[in-house]
Amino acid sequence: MERRDRKRGLGAGNAGMADGFLMEVCVDSVESAVNAERGGAGRIELCAGLLEGGTTPSIGLLQVVKQCVQIPVFVMIRPRGGDFLYTDRELDVMKADIRLAKLHGADGLVFGALTEDGRIDTELCTALLAVCRPLPVTFHRAFDMVHDPLVALETLVSLGFERVLTSGCDSSALEGLPLIKRLTEQAKGRIVVVPGGGITERNLQRILEGSGAPEFHCSARSARDSGMKFRNSSVAMGASLSTSEYAVKVADVATVRTLNAIAKNIL
Repeated sequence: MERRDRKRGLGAGNAGMADGFLMEVCVDSVESAVNAERGGAGRIELCAGLLEGGTTPSIGLLQVVKQCVQIPVFVMIRPRGGDFLYTDRELDVMKADIRLAKLHGADGLVFGALTEDGRIDTELCTALLAVCRPLPVTFHRAFDMVHDPLVALETLVSLGFERVLTSGCDSSALEGLPLIKRLTEQAKGRIVVVPGGGITERNLQRILEGSGAPEFHCSARSARDSGMKFRNSSVAMGASLSTSEYAVKVADVATVRTLNAIAKNIL
């Protein structure tokens, strides 16, 4: 019963809180999920394609992650990289992905959608929220692409989102800190404003103290060399600007622990 209660409403995923601050780690592998939990994360955002900012993970990944960790797993629902202007068929895909994620143990969902003029797509979000319930839902960093973030925040509150992830509509949460603080003050506890984007050991204290936010979002990743002994350096499986096939990025236990310790020491 304890875990079930923890998943509801604004308090969903409070296990692993660093004396009041909850750390969410975005992961795209079982190894990263396990490392995030070992390091003290309170919640996982499960994605694929972190190089594209995160897309919908496979059901296989969700199933195995749920078998390996105890902390809440929020599942990204994003059918492709690129913008957040979706077609009717993409909406159908997102609805199907939400149903499958719920069926296979998701503790919460994460999505976002905009209109062509940079406003929250209330019609599409309403349709998706209806499929998500009763699970808590986060509006992701599509928020950072809106025309008017203060108006957009009120829209998210009225729609019933529990959280919004944002870098303050800037290149990183540190750069967007003034807006994150303003959004947190405007929210008045009606929605949790979660800073995310470029958070590291060097800037976390400043971001948490400067924003007043109760949670934060990070990847805490480091690169390690592939175990492959035979290598063909002439071939790349993705775009030429992507990382090497022989460098694997995973959430680092030590980095997660350090971030958690910083959050604890702020109070």
